[in-house]
Amino acid sequence: MSEETRPSAAEDPIGSVLVVGGGIGGMQSSLDLAEAGFKVYLLDSSPAIGGTMAALDKTFPTNDCSMCIMSPKLVECGRHRNIEIITLANIKSLEGQPGHFKVTVEELPRYVDMEKCTGCGSCTTHCPVRNQPHFSQDTLPTPQLEAEDLEKITAIMSRHKASESSLVSILQDIHETFNYLPEDILTHVACTMDLPLSRVYNIATFYKAFSLKPRGKHIITVCMGTACHVRGAPRILEELERVLGLKEGETSEDKSFTLETVACLGACALGPIVVADSEYKGNMTIAKANKLITAMKKKEESGTDG
Repeated sequence: MSEETRPSAAEDPIGSVLVVGGGIGGMQSSLDLAEAGFKVYLLDSSPAIGGTMAALDKTFPTNDCSMCIMSPKLVECGRHRNIEIITLANIKSLEGQPGHFKVTVEELPRYVDMEKCTGCGSCTTHCPVRNQPHFSQDTLPTPQLEAEDLEKITAIMSRHKASESSLVSILQDIHETFNYLPEDILTHVACTMDLPLSRVYNIATFYKAFSLKPRGKHIITVCMGTACHVRGAPRILEELERVLGLKEGETSEDKSFTLETVACLGACALGPIVVADSEYKGNMTIAKANKLITAMKKKEESGTDG
């Protein structure tokens, strides 16, 4: 462990500021102080700044993407010449008076020279405290797939050469083929690629585009981003739930329709937006939503796609 004093003691106030905690509030405070001309030391006990917000998917009440809000502040803090970030560190002592503080900071070991770090990621491979699975992959039972399903999954994995770096692409093709990620097929992928099943599920559950539950032939997605929300998206969702007889996230018993929501579709000028079978329907209204589902049901009954 190393100890460092930041800033150094002086006879007169030196104008430096220590911000303790690198969450969204700490980052914004650091940026405001730095823009005011102060030298700022942003300290956090974790390996990186971001705090709890970095672990969140959405923010209340608009369901906006947390990282979309926080990422610009992360970049600004890292680039600002008046901000020095001190992570993986704790305050050991605090002495002095306003305008003349002496703070002793205890920095924890990283096993990496931060001045030489290029962000290559090799340290994660050789980290001495990296978690390892505590079970044998041999104990995972190989699932018995139907001949047709086995042929499909074999073709997909052959196309991607079944390498770990292609895992996301493999799961994307499986999802497109089956319209969701079946449990037995995920187990087959883990066994075939000699990967821990937890690793496969880690990817499968991280991306919202993947579903572990069977989905309908027709996917109806309602944008609940800020622009769509204030223009009436909640009322449109209620109408779709009423017409389809489904709640958000549910699939009809005959597997014809699935109703979903998304935080943002990136087309705010057209809000409120509903996506029906990958086709954007902008400036949606309750009446239009009703007509859309009625038309889709008629086409489904007549056996016509589109």
